Parts: sequence; structure tokens; C-alpha cells
Amino acid sequence: MKKKTKEIKKIGKAKKIKKPKSGYTAKDIYVLKGLEPVRKRPGMYIGSTGSEGLHHLIKECVGNSIDEAIMGHSSEIEIDILPNNRVKVEDDGRGIPVDKHPQTKKSALETVMTTLHAGAKFGGKAYVSTGGLHGVGVSVVCALSGYMKAEVCRDGTKYSQEYSKGKVKTKLKKIGRCKRSGTIITFEPDPSIFKEIKFNKKKILNYLRQQAYLTKGLKITFSDQTVKPKSSYTFYFEGGIISYVSYLIRGNPPVHQNTFYCSGERNGTLVEAAFRYTDEYECVEESFANNVYTPEGGTHLSGFRAALTRTFNDYAKRNSILKENEGNFTGEDTRDGLTGVVSIKIVDPQFEGQTKSKLGNTEAKSAVEQVVSSALSDFLERNPNDAKAIIQKFVLAQKARRAAKAAKDTILRKRILDGLSLPGKLADCISKRPEDSEIFIVEGVSAGGTSKQARDRHFQAILPLRGKILNVERARLDRILASNEIKSLVIALGAAIAEDFDIEKTRYHRIVIMTDADSDGNHIKTLLLTLFYRYFKPLIDRGYLYIAQPPLYKIKVGKNVEYAYTEDQKENILKSLKKTAGINIQRYKGLGEMNPGELWETTMDPENRVFLKVTIEDARQADKIFDILMGKEVPARKKFIQTYAKKAKNIDV
Repeated sequence: MKKKTKEIKKIGKAKKIKKPKSGYTAKDIYVLKGLEPVRKRPGMYIGSTGSEGLHHLIKECVGNSIDEAIMGHSSEIEIDILPNNRVKVEDDGRGIPVDKHPQTKKSALETVMTTLHAGAKFGGKAYVSTGGLHGVGVSVVCALSGYMKAEVCRDGTKYSQEYSKGKVKTKLKKIGRCKRSGTIITFEPDPSIFKEIKFNKKKILNYLRQQAYLTKGLKITFSDQTVKPKSSYTFYFEGGIISYVSYLIRGNPPVHQNTFYCSGERNGTLVEAAFRYTDEYECVEESFANNVYTPEGGTHLSGFRAALTRTFNDYAKRNSILKENEGNFTGEDTRDGLTGVVSIKIVDPQFEGQTKSKLGNTEAKSAVEQVVSSALSDFLERNPNDAKAIIQKFVLAQKARRAAKAAKDTILRKRILDGLSLPGKLADCISKRPEDSEIFIVEGVSAGGTSKQARDRHFQAILPLRGKILNVERARLDRILASNEIKSLVIALGAAIAEDFDIEKTRYHRIVIMTDADSDGNHIKTLLLTLFYRYFKPLIDRGYLYIAQPPLYKIKVGKNVEYAYTEDQKENILKSLKKTAGINIQRYKGLGEMNPGELWETTMDPENRVFLKVTIEDARQADKIFDILMGKEVPARKKFIQTYAKKAKNIDV
């Protein structure tokens, strides 16, 4: 110990290094005033400056009007898309106050529009439960708009004020009389912030429909005045979230007759919940706090899940449906085929992040659990046929879960016994670095053989599949894992499957579906996409899944060769050749028709190839389309095809 102490002292006497002057003084500290922080870092307030951030501006304005409706001061909201990228949001609420604010000495309207953390949601009784958290909503829209106008009707007088980039452009002025109260906000996103200003009508309508379901008796009208004839939609639902559950399960047969619904209050938190079970396997849960959609759930959703699991287990035991040796139903069992909506109104909601994707209030869990548990116990006693049908579904889910676990354990155990061996059909790559490696999933022995010869074995792996894989939309996990082709894929990827999937263990960061450009190839591609969406979705979220684009035609003139990937490309190439003699056109019916050199050059060479990255813009809509197109219900699929047949495009081009 003494020796070490001496060494430390010796080191301590080392010569000090002279530090250079940093030039870091008070003048280097920048103080952003007003709404400058929003313009400097818009992503901190609206998530991004892409499409999501652009549409978030509409949500902020509509959210303020929704808050008026929640408090019982508004019954109608109108949203209009206007020419020149302008949006107008109008409500018949109380109207933003226009009298002088005691702190800012400006009108309350100007204060709300141009000041962060200013609004009635921070105290008092004007808003008891709203979606606003940071008080930055409409002021952020003001900051990020090249033009904005606020019109307010109060006490029979109409007021107006204009703004630009968060700053006042005109004084507050009286512009006439009005018969009702309310607020009109018109804004035009700033093109210097948003590089592409293109409003997605479908995205807006989905949001507005959702809000109308969540607020009974609220009429929401949307119109797009940039098209002729003007399109208009109106949403109004007396049934509230009961109607919403019916909308979410449309096309899927329910397993019980009555939709469960409850509402109640615990410790100042208002709770609404509704659910119904269908004969599907996947679970659809949507949660809201003060009408703000929380896609990542949170404490309110945890309370809802806990109530279902505990109450159903208690009922099954009390009625001798669940035997002691069978064990309790798990949360996984009670969510099998569930379509549920939980909506709460809570004072001072604590969201994670400005985009409010997850609720963190601890009191919300107990409030939801108590309200739902009490109401569900009563529902089951009053509706024994519904209870029996639901619990029979749980029993099947429990058996399937155990069978799936056994199948997964078998796969993992087999890998251990085989010394972590990979499928024999897999031609693996040399690289062991996932970020450098890619795997091509190809159909058939012929294409597999050509692909193995064409690849660069240092970083490209090939996994050939025989025939069409199982349609996973119509099968439970235990049956899925009985498929040798899917089993090979699971082992090759190395990251397990379903709830056990661990994306960090994925052996390849580029997973490429490479099929023939014909109807069979498209069918196989669809089956694989369904599999990845249902059981390996994090791969899509992380951007690891791709679709290869092999050419359709080889056009040869003498020694010159060109490849056409679409019919239009073929026609353009032929036009450029004009009447050149000796044109030879070869239509590739499959990957196996190419020689290894052609396949490498056109489809696998990173220098030349074209890949489509698989993304999900709207997960809920994607989920519904998979249900319709790959599910059991033929009438729903037929109707979908008849509706969209003329609009269909080749997604591969």
C-alpha cells in the first residue's frame, strides 16, 4: 500500500499543462426571446419538420377547440384546407379573451398567440382537464407560420389580429359584429421551416374521426377547398367510444353479442372504457388522455389491462371455469382478439415528450383499474352468455400460447443441441457484423441456386424458401412455428419471434425479399410482408426490410444491353432505339432465368441495384388492410377489391 501511495504522490507532482484561452465569455451566451426558441429548434416542439410535424400544427389548433368541447362550451368545429397552403380552424366556443392581460400589459389574445407557456390551462378553473401540457400549442403554430390570423367573437363583437413567424403584424382591432361566440384561426406554414407543405387529407380525416368518437355530441366538419368540386366530410357520433369500437372491429365477426362500456370517476379522474372480442388473434388497443392519442400507451392502458386480467380470472375461478391445475389466464390470453378503447380526462396530465405519445400519471392506473374492474364484474354477471364466449376464447388462447412456447423452446433447444447451427438451406455470409450483412429471401431452388452463385459471399447471405409460406393472418403462432420454411427464417435471423423478438440480436441489418415479377412472386411477397408485419414488426420500424427490384426485360441490340424494370422503361428504351434493326427483347419470367452475372449486375450489386424500403406510415391502417386482404372474411375482401380496383397501382415500380 505504501508503494502505491508514493506512486500516486509522484504522479501528482507532474508538470501542469498550460490550457489555451477558450474565448468563452458572457457574449457567447445567446438568449432567445419570444418564440425564437421554437423557430430555432422546431423539432423539440412538434417532433419534426416533415409530414408529421406539419400535421401536428393542425392538431394543436383543433386540440384547443376540442378542449372547449370537452368543457361543454363548444358543439361544432370546422376545419378547412384553403388555397395557398392555408388552414382554417373554427369553433363555437367562448372565444379567446381579448381584454388586457395584467402581466404582459398586452391583450390576452396576443399573449396566448405569441408567448410560450401562456394559457388558461396552467391554473384556475377555465380548463379542468385538457390535452395541453406545456401551454405551447397555438403559440408554436404562430411561430412556425409565415402567416397567421386570429379572429375572435365575444360579447357580440368580432376582433382580428395578424401575425407572421411568431411576431405581431397588426394591432388587435374590431372588425364587426357577430351573433355567436367562438374562435377562428387561419395559418399558413412557413416554407422556410417546412420544406414540403403537402397536407394529407386521409391523415387529417382519421384524426378528426377519432376526435369525434371521443367527444359525444360534437360535430366536426372538414372541407378541402383546393379541389373541384369541393370535398366535405362531417363526423358526429352519439355513441362515443362504443361507436368507435364498432368502427375498429368492422369486418371482423365478434365472439360475443354486447359491447362492454363503462364510465366513472375516481379521485378527480374521469374514466371511459369499451371493448369487444373478435375471432381474430391480434389485439387492438387505443388509449387517450384528454383526447390526446397515446400510441405508446402509459399508466391508463396499464390499468385497463390489469383490470381485464384480474377480473376475468376472478370470474372464471368463481364459476369453476378455470381449474386450479390449469393456471391463471395471462395478460396475453385476455388480449387475444381484443379491440379496446380507454379514454380518461385528468387534471394536469403528465405526458412523455411534447408530442405526447405516452401518459405517465401514476394515479391514472389505479383510477382506470378500479372503474373498469367494478363495471366489468357487473357486466359479466349480467351477461353470462357473453362471459362464457369470451372465456372460451381465452381457454383456446391459453392452449395456443403454451403450444407456441413449446415450439419456440424446441427451436431454441435445437439450436443449442446443434451447436448453434443454422438452417442447411442457408448460404450464410462471411461477415459477422450485422450492420454490414444482408440476407436475400428468395423463392424456389432455381432462384436460390442462381442467387448463391451471383452473390458476394463476404456480406450477402441467401435463404431459399420452397413454395408459398403459410398465411400467418389465419393461423396461431404454434401452427406458424410448425412450418419448416418459417422455422428456417426465424433461426436464420437469430432474434426469436413475436413477443420474444429481440431486434438487437438480428444477424442482418438488410433483409431483402427477392421474388419473381409475376403473380406467384407477388403472392409470396405479400405472405412474407404479412409475416414480418405481424411477428417481426421492429425490423420494419428500424428500416431493415427491403424489396428487391429485378428487371422485367432485357433489351439487346448487337453487343449493347439495357434492362427495363417497368413497362414504361421498356417503351422509352424502344423509342430511343427507334427503328434500329436486330432488337432482341427477353421477358424475364423469373429470377432463375437470369444467369448469375445478370442477377448480380441488375439486382444484387450495391452500385446498380434498386431496393424499396418497407415503411409503415399508418400502423393502424396497415393493420386493417392486412385483416381485410389476408383474413378470413371473403365479403370484406371482395368489397375492398371492388372499391379500389381502378385505383390500384403496381407497388413495385
